[in-house]
Amino acid sequence: MASIFDQDLPRNAANFAAITPLSFLERAAEVYPDRLAVVHGPVRRTWSETYARCRQLASALAARGIGKGDTVAVMLPNTPPMVEAHFGIPMAGAVLNALNTRLDPESIAFTLDHGEARVVIVDPEFAPVMKKALALRKGTAPLLVIDVEDPVFTGPAERLGETTYDAFVAGGDAQFEWQMPADEWDAIALNYTSGTTGNPKGVVYHHRGAATNAVSNILEWDMPKHAVYLWTLPMFHCNGWCFPWTVAARAGVNVCLRRVEAGAIIDAIKTHGVTHYCGAPIVHGMLVNAPDELKKGLPRGVKAMVAGAAPPASMIEGMERLGFDLTHVYGLTEVYGPATVCPKHEEWESLDIGERARLNARQGVRYHLQQGAMVMNPATMEPVPWDGETMGEIMFRGNITMKGYLKNPKATQEAFAGGWFHTGDLAVQYPDGYIKIKDRSKDIIISGGENISSIEVEDVLYRHPDVLAAAVVARPDPKWGETPCAFVELKAGARLAPEDIVAHCRKHLAGFKVPKAVVFGELPKTSTGKIQKFELRKQAGSAQAIDV
Repeated sequence: MASIFDQDLPRNAANFAAITPLSFLERAAEVYPDRLAVVHGPVRRTWSETYARCRQLASALAARGIGKGDTVAVMLPNTPPMVEAHFGIPMAGAVLNALNTRLDPESIAFTLDHGEARVVIVDPEFAPVMKKALALRKGTAPLLVIDVEDPVFTGPAERLGETTYDAFVAGGDAQFEWQMPADEWDAIALNYTSGTTGNPKGVVYHHRGAATNAVSNILEWDMPKHAVYLWTLPMFHCNGWCFPWTVAARAGVNVCLRRVEAGAIIDAIKTHGVTHYCGAPIVHGMLVNAPDELKKGLPRGVKAMVAGAAPPASMIEGMERLGFDLTHVYGLTEVYGPATVCPKHEEWESLDIGERARLNARQGVRYHLQQGAMVMNPATMEPVPWDGETMGEIMFRGNITMKGYLKNPKATQEAFAGGWFHTGDLAVQYPDGYIKIKDRSKDIIISGGENISSIEVEDVLYRHPDVLAAAVVARPDPKWGETPCAFVELKAGARLAPEDIVAHCRKHLAGFKVPKAVVFGELPKTSTGKIQKFELRKQAGSAQAIDV
């Protein structure tokens, strides 16, 4: 029998609406129409102007027949068109696929085909790579290519498409009557992650997850209205950890940045009064290690988020000297970027730097709007004791979790086995509930915040005619956190130098995936011939890189 609280109390348009981050933009334009929204070189746009452009983009896409279930890919740096893509594309009902601009043409071609992109918007800096990728596509469906013209870009600009971005947007209606998603479970974005194999997996985000993670970002930082956010974090990386939507929810300022360089970051912070920024450890290291003369006049109190690797004591100390407030977060592409945070406690401030670094290096506790983040025994699916010693696997559940992997039901089912998302990261949980990673069960190297599949690199190494066996593990790097280290066993009589291996890899891999160290010799193997990677990790020192 139905409860009295369900009788004659139907869900309807007046009392229920799908949760979506698109509403954040609409509200910012309504409430703060004249507040600054976007800064990029000579470009200044308000929230009302940004909203109008996003509606025009949605209208122009709809006029080309792009709608619900269609994929629109973009290969853009952190510029205004990338901000607009996060709203205009889903306002048309389509799904945004922000391409990793560091990838090689083969990977981009695979992504365009696998995601069934119908449109791709390309920045001139990446036109040469995209040109090769388009030639490598196996799909035969027509693909609309749109070229961006950027006043800040000074290099050669080859046209690949039939129109420019500004001309395309200008053809749309600024009063376009876009629709909220009928269901908050509808897809809003598609992001590719390497996983444990060389073939990227397409991670599908829904509107509800995008909105809840965006709001959680605000709660973790106590982010105020009109915060000034500097785009040091690539927007292709987990949709900039959902911060395009976060900034809109706060009617803040998007300070765009084409290139992440110490001078440009410091200048932007000083010039625009930046209050918040995110990045991998390398970004924060740039500032800490920048010349003192360059750092003169930096305002104190800037809030920074670090992810991709735990902050070492030297970084925490360096950020404190700058007067910056560093927050450590952890997550994966499958959970919209960060889904745990390491909140600092007042009593930690009295501790020495080594102890503070130990506490801040933990991956922490669940995000506000994530239902659960636990260290579980994957065999029993029971939580491990909170003793800081018993190892288990980090698992998530809740709204800040992907729909699943595109066209990969087997991987999706495995990822969600037992009703939790399995990260593959092995960790312990302390008595205060804080999680700390101890190892990675996936063969993933995190370099500068980007995932590198060791298997993908190994596949390339095996293509060399003189290579008998190969294995790739993470090697500690003071700048990038980790870099690939290749252990190579050559065929009898073969003579190669490390430079030969690197040159071979450069032909087949994006630059950041190429091994930074090559070690020749017989690889340690089990009695069955399996390469013992744990022995190689000891040699490379990667255990230290993981267990910080």
